[in-house]
Formats: sequence, structure tokens, C-alpha cells
Amino acid sequence: MLTNLKQHRDDILKVLDIANSRTITVFGDYCLDKYLYIDSARDEASVETNLTAYQVVRRNLYPGAGGTVTNNLRSLGVQVCCVGLIGEDGEGYDLLKCLGQIGADTKLMVRSESIPTNTYMKPMRQSDEETFSEMNRLDIRNFKETSRELEDRLISNLRKALEVSQGIVVIEQFLQRNCSAVTDRIRNELSVLARRYPHKFFLADSRGFAGCYRDVIIKCNQFELPDTVENLAVLNRAVVVTAGADGAAVYEDGAKEHVPAFPVTGPIDIVGAGDATSAGTMLGLTLGLTLPEAVLLGGGVSSITIQQVGVTGTATVEQVRRLLEETLPPN
Repeated sequence: MLTNLKQHRDDILKVLDIANSRTITVFGDYCLDKYLYIDSARDEASVETNLTAYQVVRRNLYPGAGGTVTNNLRSLGVQVCCVGLIGEDGEGYDLLKCLGQIGADTKLMVRSESIPTNTYMKPMRQSDEETFSEMNRLDIRNFKETSRELEDRLISNLRKALEVSQGIVVIEQFLQRNCSAVTDRIRNELSVLARRYPHKFFLADSRGFAGCYRDVIIKCNQFELPDTVENLAVLNRAVVVTAGADGAAVYEDGAKEHVPAFPVTGPIDIVGAGDATSAGTMLGLTLGLTLPEAVLLGGGVSSITIQQVGVTGTATVEQVRRLLEETLPPN
């Protein structure tokens, strides 16, 4: 158990004000979250098919996956360098625009006509004046193996980003092996770079391939955890396993330490909670905190974001400071 929480809290408070001096690379899977709001009162029959044609009266666009981590880091004042794959398509244009609007550096994003931009289209049908219900999601994804040429470009850009970054967050969103920005070859390169730059922080957040990384910090939740967590910790710098309201377990240097969660009351929306934790944790590491302290900071960021219902929330330094000053997690 992480003890003397007040001291750890004070350690975090001392360094929060220099968050804007840090540069972090977010590498891996990016997607565009496209919400399409349908006015049910405007339904009409298609002349061609006689099927109902839904009328979209509004759309909201957000950067997803790696873009969510980027958004969280930018909200905390961190400089962010984005490295990932996008297509030469409208969705790619929209995604770059969304990332640019939050102040992220996108010049090292890899664009290609051979792939689509990963997109989650979410039709939202209006059921009354204020309520929209999500319908079946429409996904645009790549299901063919990432070419060696794209891997080369990603590796080149990753190395360039590393030169100006104190840490790299790797986001592996999809479960199809070798079909996105993070491939077996890319993981091997990350291992090489992590060994070459031991003073920089590498954190990998993977839904399906946590057991395939070496020499980095692994972050996953209790459902994504490989069976051999202790062995995984031996092969990597450390392993962080989150468990919602139960906090997180940190496996480091042959020991296990529990980091408590911040108490949350009222309605919550856990979409993006893991991304917020990854963002806060990496920020903490680049600020010089210990890994358990960084995970405590990540949990604080996440606890703020999940209370923003209906949106993928973010947290500011001032919100985090207020949370730390006013609330201590239970021992």
C-alpha cells in the first residue's frame, strides 16, 4: 500500500506548475470519433430504396485513441508530438484539424493513400428534445498488414520525436495483429530505443498485446492483463495494472505496491478513463515523480475526467491541484 499519502500529494503539488515545460510523444493508434446527431422528426423515405433516410443535423468531431491521450496531455499544459498513421482522406483531414485545434504538433504523423483513417462513426438518434441515444456504430478500419514502407516512416518519425521528448506513450487500440501503427517490428524498435535511452520514459498501453512488449513500462487494466504479470514485470521496467475504484497495482523491482483510487460520487462516464490515467502517469514520470506517485497523479486526472458525463473529459492542472489539496484517497 502506498503510505504517507500527504507526503506523496505534496511531492506532486511541488512539480505540477512545470507541466508546460515537458514534451511527450504520443505514438501509435489514432482515430477520429465522429458523432452524427439525427433529428428523428425529420426522417424521410428514400425515393430510391423506400428505406428511412436519417437526417443528420449536427456533427461533433473528436480525436480518439491516441488523440484522447493527446487531448488530456494538452489540457494539462504539456507539449505533445503526435506520431501515428492516417489516410489521405477527409477523416484524416478532420483528425489533423482536431489535433491542431488543441495545440498538438502533428508534423510527424504519417499519411498514406494506401490506408483509411481509423474512424468511429457514432449515429446519435434524438428521442426527445434533450436526449440522444447511440445507434449501431459504423467503423472505418484497416484490416491488412501495415507495409514495411509505412513501418520505416513510423520508425524514422518516432526517432525524431524522441529527440525532443522526455517520454513516449504508446497507444495500441486495436486487436488485429500488425494491422495498425504498432506492429511486431515496431515493438522491437521500441525495446531497442528504450534500452538506448534509459533516462527517457516509455509507457505502453495495449488492449491486446501487453505481453509482447519488452524494456518499457506496461500499463493495462485488470481485464487486459496477461496471466504472467510477475514475469511481464521482469521483462519490462515495470507493470501498472488499473482496477477502477480499487486503484492500481504497481509491479516494480520485484515488489508490488497498491495505489489507492480517489473517491468519486455521483454519475460517472468511464469512457477515456484509461487514457487519462496514462496521460497523468506519463506526465508524473517526466516531472520526476516515482512510478507509484505518477500513478497516483494519473488516478487523480482520471477521477476528474470520469465525472464529465457524456463527453470524453479532460483535466487541467488547476483542477488536479484542487483535487489534491481538498481530497486524499483513503488509506
